[in-house]
Amino acid sequence: MSTTTSAIDLKSCPLFINGKSVVSRGPKDVQYNPATGEAVAEVPRSTPEEISAAIEAAHNAFPAWSRMPVIQRCKILFNYRQLLEQHADEFVSLIIEENGKTIEEARGSFDRGIECVEFACGAPTLMMGDTVERVGRDVDGWSTRNGIGVCVGVTPFNFPFMVPMWMFPMAIACGNTFVLKPSDKVPRTAVRMVELAHEAGLPAGVLNLVHGAKQAVDCLLTDARVKAVSFVGSSAVAKYIYQTAANNGKRVQALGGAKNHTVVLPDAEMKSTVNAIMGSGFGCAGERCLATSVVVAVGEIADPLVKELVRAADNLRVGAGCEAKTQMGPVVTDEARKRILSYIELAEKEGAELARDGRKDPVCKGGGYFVGPTIVDKVKPSSRVAQEEIFGPVLSIVRVKNTKEALEVISKSEYGNAASIFTRSGGAAREFTQNVTAGMVGINVGVPAPVAFFSFSGWKGSFFGDLHALGKDAVHFYTEQRVVTCRWPE
Repeated sequence: MSTTTSAIDLKSCPLFINGKSVVSRGPKDVQYNPATGEAVAEVPRSTPEEISAAIEAAHNAFPAWSRMPVIQRCKILFNYRQLLEQHADEFVSLIIEENGKTIEEARGSFDRGIECVEFACGAPTLMMGDTVERVGRDVDGWSTRNGIGVCVGVTPFNFPFMVPMWMFPMAIACGNTFVLKPSDKVPRTAVRMVELAHEAGLPAGVLNLVHGAKQAVDCLLTDARVKAVSFVGSSAVAKYIYQTAANNGKRVQALGGAKNHTVVLPDAEMKSTVNAIMGSGFGCAGERCLATSVVVAVGEIADPLVKELVRAADNLRVGAGCEAKTQMGPVVTDEARKRILSYIELAEKEGAELARDGRKDPVCKGGGYFVGPTIVDKVKPSSRVAQEEIFGPVLSIVRVKNTKEALEVISKSEYGNAASIFTRSGGAAREFTQNVTAGMVGINVGVPAPVAFFSFSGWKGSFFGDLHALGKDAVHFYTEQRVVTCRWPE
């Protein structure tokens, strides 16, 4: 805690249970502003009793909420969307203070979250079943989609507003009730989201909020009243969430980590390619699951590409996200900063060349958790720096001879979230999209993030489960089918 900050000065972070704000009786942690390192809030660890109460509230609210006509549920979501837009500036400020994003990044992530609410407002159409008349003599058959019960969302620090919106709007639109457990690093954005949901007309118990870390998550994963769990975070934790929740009989969608590759062919348009890589690799300080981590430079493009990337990184303005001219903010915690720095040191030990050493940037010598944009050249594809998720502003350059070698580099990664190619050749792009081992693919796009009506479809170690977040998969995940076979006597 900052020596100039006492506990009484810190902002509060309540729970939300059965429609009411609740002060937790659990122990408190301190939240820090990543741009300054100063303490800003006290974050509780919900007690097992508080978590059980949140689940019970959701469990009791489910029968009435699931019977409410879907059109009425979605009217509340329409009201919610309007309220969110009215408080846009407030959310942008919260996201910046909690996560460290720039103004533009915070606003962009807010807009993408709003898209998820808009998608959920289409539930009356999305939940339509199928009907076939006369499946037999005087027999008709049809199916309906129905809510499954209490659903849980465990969300990460890197998108405090957007990722929760991947989950609870669609879940409650489909007739479920929900318990949200946001990251303990960025909890106050979620508090405000839940408060406004109730202001929009959400009945008590439909959406609840608890705080904490592993102990809180374990309580949610093992409670028999919980029917489904959605998670976004590292692959190690995603695997644990998947195994634990599945062993306790729950549906699970667990989105894990990534090591995303961007392949640059010799015919790529240099200026737009560099701009896209800069935005993908250093946007949000590299702390996003679709960030470019490895640039695979094919043939003679390597030297000029590295030169242009270094030039662009030298001109990148790094600082506090609240400053209008800032183009890259801090990483989320001091622990994250130290981990990222350790990977830069490892790259040197593994024999790579530091084309740009972000550790030397002046901003890294002041307060806050800053790492300057770092570019590591001539990285071996088998090295730890090329294989492990760094989750920070570090670009690794791998040099290959052709597209076939580039695809081989990607195929050997344990992750399969996203991959992009930059080229003017339609044939090369087609070959890439048909053979790359990643679930989300970009063609001359640095961040191939699907819009809300497509699924966020990671592969391999980037996803554990059967049905992905967003899109039709989300509708199927949050509902179960009832099939009716009907015959009326003459």
